[in-house]
Amino acid sequence: MEKTATAAGCRSGEWTLAEAEVLGRSVLRAPSVHHTQPWRVELTDGAVLLCERVDVTLPRHDPHRRDLAMSCGTALANLELAVRVLGRRAEVTVLPDPAHPEVVARVEAAEPLPPTDQELRRYGAIMVRRSHRGAFTGLPVTAEQTARVVAAAVTTGVKAARVDGTERLAKFFEHAARALQDDEAYQSELALWTVRDEAFPHRHGTGTRSTVELPWGGLVRRRATVLPDLLVRRERLEAETVLLFTTADDARADHIHAGYALERSWLEGITLGLAGAVLTQPLRVPEVRSALCEDYRLAGFPQALLRLGRSTRVAPSSLRRGVAEGLGRKWR
Repeated sequence: MEKTATAAGCRSGEWTLAEAEVLGRSVLRAPSVHHTQPWRVELTDGAVLLCERVDVTLPRHDPHRRDLAMSCGTALANLELAVRVLGRRAEVTVLPDPAHPEVVARVEAAEPLPPTDQELRRYGAIMVRRSHRGAFTGLPVTAEQTARVVAAAVTTGVKAARVDGTERLAKFFEHAARALQDDEAYQSELALWTVRDEAFPHRHGTGTRSTVELPWGGLVRRRATVLPDLLVRRERLEAETVLLFTTADDARADHIHAGYALERSWLEGITLGLAGAVLTQPLRVPEVRSALCEDYRLAGFPQALLRLGRSTRVAPSSLRRGVAEGLGRKWR
């Protein structure tokens, strides 16, 4: 593993430049916490290594690197789809070498195997996926659509389920939003990753403008975010479907699998014409995470929330690193 993990690329003929472009762009379009993009890809002989960037840290928001590992899990879901649309069977191994914990997964491109229609639809959804942080139209997500999104999350140790009880959820979000708004260390860290696209095109933070109202307990700013009252928050939650992703344990592998399942569900939702956005920030407030487990009698560990609904507008695309920057040295 050490040889492949540090390889500059692969032998001529194993991966073409066009295939490298497909793999690289698919990973770059994955969602990540604060848009940190905490990964890199190494192309080896007949396989792809997905590695976590240890230089990306969020010591206040994510001291245990749960969200960063989940972000790598979302990239893994996209990478697997990319290998499949290239016409190869994808054999995924999570954390393949204990000696190299930065190697999140190894995806072997096995024998030729045409992608399914479902895989092609989900791959197409990668490039149009956006985070919809505003209110939804109120048109309901059907039970059949919810079931399909939940089914897409099925993976090792991960469960997705709809969260009922909008008043309770609204109170959790209220508490989390105020706690984050009053947390000076969190606000300072968030500011480092929050930039104006037009002013700092070279940076890779969230790119979220300070005037946007984000009332969901997520990217909450001290002065710029206007928090709606509980009644408004509850009404907005009633206009959407919220899924909670839980894992049986709370180890690094569980976080990777949670991100993998989350992205699969999100992409399936897009194929159904739904908009979505992920929330993890409320779950990083300890008392909110504990109360959620107690109130909903969860058998596992809550890792992320996925908001789903319908929208008449398309959210702007976030800044992305260049493909060559995310690939091994040979492709730069």
